[in-house]
Amino acid sequence: MGRRSETYRPRDPASVLDQVVRDHFETFRAHAAGLREGEGLPGFVDQEFREFLRCGWLAGGFARLRCTRCRSERLVAFSCKGRGFCPSCGGRRMAEGAAHLVDHVLPDVPVRQWVLTLPQRLRYRLAWDHDGCRAVSRLFVRAVFGFLRRRARDRGVTDGRGGAVVVLQRFGGALNLNVHLHALVLDGVFAREGGRLRFHPLPALATADVADVLATIVPRVADWLARRGESDEADQGADAWAEAAPVLAGLAAASVQGVAALGRVAGTRAQRLGRIDAASDAPGLAECQARQEGFDLHAAVRVGAGRRERLERVCRYVLRPPVAQDRLAVTSAGRVRLALRHMWSDGTTHLEFDPVAFLERLAVLVPRPRVNLILYHGVLAPRAAGRSDIVPRDVARPEGAPPGARGTGGRRWAALMRRTFEFDVLACAQCGGRLRLIALIESGAISQRVLRHLGIPAEVPPARSARAPPLAYEPDDVFVRGPVESDS
Repeated sequence: MGRRSETYRPRDPASVLDQVVRDHFETFRAHAAGLREGEGLPGFVDQEFREFLRCGWLAGGFARLRCTRCRSERLVAFSCKGRGFCPSCGGRRMAEGAAHLVDHVLPDVPVRQWVLTLPQRLRYRLAWDHDGCRAVSRLFVRAVFGFLRRRARDRGVTDGRGGAVVVLQRFGGALNLNVHLHALVLDGVFAREGGRLRFHPLPALATADVADVLATIVPRVADWLARRGESDEADQGADAWAEAAPVLAGLAAASVQGVAALGRVAGTRAQRLGRIDAASDAPGLAECQARQEGFDLHAAVRVGAGRRERLERVCRYVLRPPVAQDRLAVTSAGRVRLALRHMWSDGTTHLEFDPVAFLERLAVLVPRPRVNLILYHGVLAPRAAGRSDIVPRDVARPEGAPPGARGTGGRRWAALMRRTFEFDVLACAQCGGRLRLIALIESGAISQRVLRHLGIPAEVPPARSARAPPLAYEPDDVFVRGPVESDS
């Protein structure tokens, strides 16, 4: 479920990602403002970066905990609660969301992960059009449900009903804008028998079955686009979001194509490192995978009934944040190096970005405010008939958790850390007693006085001022943060 540890250690906010954003954010903003006569980035993207720069710093506010036995204290910094690229807040949201899905949404039946990857131009359009994302999600899930119902009817089960949770992911392995859908689908159907809903599992899936489902999805998406008076070949500049946020739309278009949009490296791709083989073949199809007209559907991952820990790991995978801290490094030349999760078919293992180009990719991963990236369908939909008879209800309260700490709303920080990493953050490191929250310090004057008394920096490090283009690295600008990888 998570790495084991005997003691809790607060994370160091001065990470590689923090330093890159702190050193280059203002330069990135200046470049972006130059695209459209000073219009610049949308407010929600600008706020995401600024809140991230305060995330994890005690000078930005903290919780104060005291041991009930020895009276020693611990300070825990506030987080930014960002929805875009913050690894810490994204990790918290991932663990909390996965626990909620396993404890309160997904019944103890087989679950299969269906992943629908979209053509590039459709990725660009749906990155801003949340209603379009919901529509494509419905078309996707209906095609899968229809396939499951047909298989159930072949086995004598009539009026079968499926259920699914769809997660809208916005990023690819190279931090590029890649809107695609992960659907956790109950691998069977529920049918009412004798007044009760009973689950009917279905036989193993074959690659031909996945191809049949994809052959249903592709024309339905094309028809949906046609009904809107658009097609996936339409001019990208005519899209609505290009009018609402033109600078962000330009960055998004470049990210989908895998090139930079700003600065001295505009129009170029990230440098690839590894055992590059230009003549390598394109990756073939895996088991339970199909491709058609730029769409890709994969459905090989299945979790059997009773395997709740593995199901939670799959949920964490589909809810994961875009980037992990341990995959980032900065070279001695000041470039950002990203280690890929999996080696590409051409042998690429790392990508190197100009810092401004790297921040471009982070900016377009920030979702619009007040859009829901987790959608529920079928018997798992919020108002579905019989849902209360299907979803789990009686979940054991974690040991040491306060009353009411069952659902996500009551799952507190300590209980979540115990569940995810298997250590007790409320255990006193001095005497083994229990820590108790005594104050939440938000006032700047009070927090500064406390931190100065403890000899801790009382100010959040400021962002470095913008550098005039072209972005040239002088000798005094060279810095190294984190592990520096070799070029081989």
